[in-house]
Parts: sequence; structure tokens; C-alpha cells
Amino acid sequence: MTSAVPASAPRSALGRAYLDHLRGRPAADPAGLPAAAALNGAYSNHVLPGPLFLSAAERREVMRDVYQLYDLLRSVPERIFGGDLAAFARAVGMTGPQVDVVTRSATAGPLLPLGRADLYHDGDRFALLELNVSSALGGLYTGDINRALLSRAALRDFAERHNLHYRDTVACLVETILAECGPTLPGGRPPTIAVVDTAENFRLAGDRLRLVATKLRDHGVDSVACELEQLSYPRGRPAYDGRTIDVVLRYFLIEDLADPATAALLEPLLTAVERGTVAMVSRIDAELYGNKGTLALLSDDRHRSAFTAGERGCADRLLPWTRQFRSRVTDPAGTQVDALAYAEAHRRELVLKPALLHGGAGVVAGWRTAAEQWRAELKNAVDGPFVLQRRVRPAAETIAGGSGTQVIHPNWGIYFAGVHAAPEDGYAGCMVRASTDPDVGVVSLADGALLGCAFHAE
Repeated sequence: MTSAVPASAPRSALGRAYLDHLRGRPAADPAGLPAAAALNGAYSNHVLPGPLFLSAAERREVMRDVYQLYDLLRSVPERIFGGDLAAFARAVGMTGPQVDVVTRSATAGPLLPLGRADLYHDGDRFALLELNVSSALGGLYTGDINRALLSRAALRDFAERHNLHYRDTVACLVETILAECGPTLPGGRPPTIAVVDTAENFRLAGDRLRLVATKLRDHGVDSVACELEQLSYPRGRPAYDGRTIDVVLRYFLIEDLADPATAALLEPLLTAVERGTVAMVSRIDAELYGNKGTLALLSDDRHRSAFTAGERGCADRLLPWTRQFRSRVTDPAGTQVDALAYAEAHRRELVLKPALLHGGAGVVAGWRTAAEQWRAELKNAVDGPFVLQRRVRPAAETIAGGSGTQVIHPNWGIYFAGVHAAPEDGYAGCMVRASTDPDVGVVSLADGALLGCAFHAE
């Protein structure tokens, strides 16, 4: 049996070349990927049978834009709020303990670039949906899928012929941890890293967090996974199960701190970070720069004068029209309009997103929502911590693998990490989440998306 090649070609030149490469060859084993790439069973039935591809030019262009956008986001407190971090936090929807924690956290050590850009490719270019600036990143294990796919001779052959590679995201993460936390790390032994989340989150995602800890150990550091509540503080240093913790890899998020009990549990850890007795990867104030409301500030006409023409060009290139959902906004033409009326009239082209939540929680896609329900969602959200964003339609991609081909609509999760001489060197791998539905609202693993990987040309 040979691989079927569809009449509709893949979007990318490398994708088309790979289908041509497979033409006439025996089909790959349809039984699936090796067990290691099935993520210990977590997604054994949800792994894409083949990869996507990034050309060298695509990777360079998107990484230049992502790094420049990250730098612009980091400059927002000075450019728009006169350096007042608390005012910035309140403007993007944070309240009470959240504001206090991010302002305190901002004084505790360096903050290197670390996160994931979630993008659609619309057929012409990449468009940014969200920028997750945090250490609480999913999909760190997709390098296993790259490695497993390379066990197939056809792909291995193609990768060698076209000089294709992949970046192991966990290796990039460890490099960033050691660089960011270096001054507080012990000498003479590998640091002990605790992957920490709240008890509530751990009940849902504990297996995945333990997998993250395992992957970290594969890269030469000691690591454990535990709940925030399980940390103790002998002599002011966090410990877990008798082991002193050198670095906290934070998986709890800013929305968790709206709970006073969680904020109280965080207090001794935050104090230890301030005293330099433990390092925290990607300080909590990093979430100011991954907040959807902050993206809206970059997109908003009111603040364009704070940026140069080149900076505005980067934001316009990468960001779809995005606005904080106030009673009046400027439309894509720059005209002031009534936000409710505009959103109702353009329901099929808009998505409503909570500024602070993550993982697709609370996102309402207008084109998948009845008019009456959309109106109700809008009325509940206006003047609150929400953003409106123009819909981006993901271009279809044809992937090959297993016993044939499959048409998908992918979300490209492009990781970035560390400071580099050239932005493209900050590329830290890619997690692909894909839907077979062309009208998909949120492409998330929780909603049954398929998980995959990408190879890039140098």
C-alpha cells in the first residue's frame, strides 16, 4: 500500500515537497507512534500522524516579530503608564492581591524571555492570538513526537535532504532557567527544581506536571512536582519531602491568586524569592506581558503615538485588531464606535476573550454562538476585563503520515526562550494543536484537538 497524495496541496513548499517525497513509497505503520511519543498514554489517541514544516524564512520572520513584540510589551509600563506598574496591572484587569503580588515580584531578579506564541497562519502570514509569557507552559514534551516521527525512514530521509531540524523545548527551558536563576543556584551540584501548582490544579493536571519534572531530569537537573500547599520553609528556604528547593518552576497562574487562601499560601514563597533564598522562573509579574489586555493596548489607536513607525508595523503585522472591551472603541478603520453595537453587527468576525484566563477558558467565538447568547455575553463583559479580537481563519494544512493524509486547521504554538544575538536563535520548538473543523473556535487539547510537532529548515 502506498501513501495517497490529495489533489489539494499543503500550504507550505516543504509540505508539498514531503508529499512528493512520499509518493510511491510504502505507507508508514498506521499503528501509531512509539510509546514514548504517546506521552505516557496522556494523548495516545490524539497525536497527529505527521509533522508540519517551517521554512527558514518563515521561522526568521515570525521570531523577529515575536521578539520585537515581547520587547514592546515589556516597555508598556514606561511608555503608557509612566512606570507605574500597579496602574498598569489594574488597567489590564488585575485586582487586589494580584496587583500587590505582581508589583512585589517585579523587584526580584532578572526576567528573561520565556513563553509561547499561539498563532494561526491565515495563508499569507502568521497572526498572533495570544502570547503566553510564563513558565506555566503546556506541550513541553512535543520533542518526543519529533523524535518518534524520525524513526520513520521516509521522514528521516526527507529531513536529512532538506536540512530539517527541531528544537527540544525542555532543553531550551533548562538553559533559560540556569541563565535566569544563576546567581542564586548552588555550586557543586545540579539545582533542585520544584514544578509547583495549586492543589486544585494538581488534581486535574498532576500527571502532566510529574511528566514535566521527569523531562527536566532528562536534562541534567534534579526535579520534583508538588502542590504549593506541600512546601515547607525551614530557615526560610522552601523544601519538599525533605529536599531543599533551589528553583520554583511556577505553574500556578495570576487568576489563581484571586483566591485569598492561595494568595496566603504564596506569601512565604514570595518572601523567600525576595530574600534570594530561592529562585522563581518567570516571575509572577511576567503575566502582565502575557495578558490579553496588554496586547489590546498595543493594538489600540489611543497609544500608537507611544511607538515608532517600525514598532507599529510589527504590531500591525502580527496582531489582529484587538480592543479592550469598553463601551466605546475604535473600529479597524480608526473610527470611534459603540462597542456593543459594533460587536453585535460583526458577530461572525469577532471573538470575546477574558483578559486574565488561560487555556481557552471563557473564550466565546461569535461565529459559533447564537445572536441572542452573543448579546448576553457582550452585556456581561462590557467594561470588564475582556477583549474583543478579530477572527483569524486558520489556513488548512495537509499532513502526511500513518496510512495516508489528513487536512487540519492548526494552532502553531511557537516557543521562545532566552536572550540571543539573533531572534531566530530564540526559537525553542513548536507544539501543534490541530482541529479538523475549519470553523473551530478554540483549538485546545481539552476540547479534543490533535497534538503534533513541526520541523524547521536552517
